[in-house]
Amino acid sequence: MSRVAKDVRDEQLRRFRAMTPAERVALAQRLSREGLDSFMATNGLSRSAAMRAIRQSRRVGRKPSRSMDER
Repeated sequence: MSRVAKDVRDEQLRRFRAMTPAERVALAQRLSREGLDSFMATNGLSRSAAMRAIRQSRRVGRKPSRSMDER
């Protein structure tokens, strides 16, 4: 790993460790929303269609389950 990459990673870790648990949860929720918004924009999908596509992609390669199809 380069020195610059190590310094950036160390700084990010320092900032993360300084956060309260509530701030960490808020960050995770914000990143989740931003990721979903990006996925929706990239693929031209509505929120419900994007969520459906994400759920389906998580099942790729797994053994079929009737309980998952009923959701």
